[in-house]
Amino acid sequence: MINPFFKNKGPIKIDDILISANISNKYKYIETNILDVKDLVAASNTDITFFHSKKYEAAASITRAAYCITTKQLSNILPKNCKPIEVDNVLISTAMITKIFYPDSVTDDFDPQTNNIEKTILHKTVKHGQNVLVGKNIKIGTNSSIGHNSIIESNVIIGDNCSIGSNVIIRNTLIKNNVYILDGCIIGKKGFGFFPNKNGNTRYPHIGIVIIEDNCEIGCGSTIDRGSLSNTIIGKNTFLDNQVHIAHNNKIGENCIIAGQVGFAGSSTLGNNVMIGGQAGISGHLKVGNNVQIGGGSGVIKNIPDNSKVMGYPARDLKKFIKDNQ
Repeated sequence: MINPFFKNKGPIKIDDILISANISNKYKYIETNILDVKDLVAASNTDITFFHSKKYEAAASITRAAYCITTKQLSNILPKNCKPIEVDNVLISTAMITKIFYPDSVTDDFDPQTNNIEKTILHKTVKHGQNVLVGKNIKIGTNSSIGHNSIIESNVIIGDNCSIGSNVIIRNTLIKNNVYILDGCIIGKKGFGFFPNKNGNTRYPHIGIVIIEDNCEIGCGSTIDRGSLSNTIIGKNTFLDNQVHIAHNNKIGENCIIAGQVGFAGSSTLGNNVMIGGQAGISGHLKVGNNVQIGGGSGVIKNIPDNSKVMGYPARDLKKFIKDNQ
């Protein structure tokens, strides 16, 4: 899918990319045109990707990317079609290359192209409150509404029968049908991605988007960050309570129920029919299976298999938790 929110500067020759990112061209790569930077799964033979942890060995071994930023220790896992670019710090090098393709993705300034909805053709077709601002190239389906003081930035798509509350900000987002986004939500801002540095933290570009599937509800004051290289996705018929935070690159399955003040670190995957109690925390880069129940206040720091019930910190089998705390 073409990202409508960030302009891609590709194609760029691989040797020009490496020079601009101050990466040593060990293998003397030249001439090849690279169209984009993508994750291991989405990358094609015209793209560059990155591989920084053995957690992603399975995806790395079958990636279709032309080039991969990685370490010397991990480079032997890549398939023959994918040429390694060996660096000391994969994530910093990837951030530098992403900035080359998407120089406008690091900052997250307001959309200067917004206008009062009363001055656009949308005021005739969309039920809306006072002081609603909309950007360029907005698509809003039939029977949808927007509350007071909300901002829908350029290129956002909202489906049919959607209700956007008051004081909501939506950017870099595609919303399907029958979705309720309640008051005070912020959807599609950049994630909390940076590299600590004594001389000033280095921000990581976020060029992904947020996709909210059909029949979802996002509770008051919730925040859903857009993805870095992949997308943040909320599956069909999933309901979020108030003040839930979904960080970048998370994939939330279908029919999930997530209670208030639950927080997700980045790049975790939830299966279908997952229930999470209030104030639980889910660490990053984890996989939670289908039909899992997680008790309120729990801390999930490792993968959870299908059909599990867990509670506590660290989260463990519910029966064991109850026995240990009798």
